[in-house]
Amino acid sequence: MTAFNERFRELRKKKGLSQRELANVLHMSNSTVAMYETGKRQPDFESLEKIADFFNVDIDYLLGRKDTTNRIVE
Repeated sequence: MTAFNERFRELRKKKGLSQRELANVLHMSNSTVAMYETGKRQPDFESLEKIADFFNVDIDYLLGRKDTTNRIVE
């Protein structure tokens, strides 16, 4: 099972974003993104929703509770 911090880092890298760029897009501090990636901090529910929406993934996928995601078709 993949931990949130690993999945978060993986999604950021797949988008080709730096931590600073992702922080700007999500309206978070750079240090918050860094702490999420190192596992030193966990997001609250509101932040999880924002991250899931940005990456177009399920929250369960973000949390590592499942290995696939039901992508939202727009």
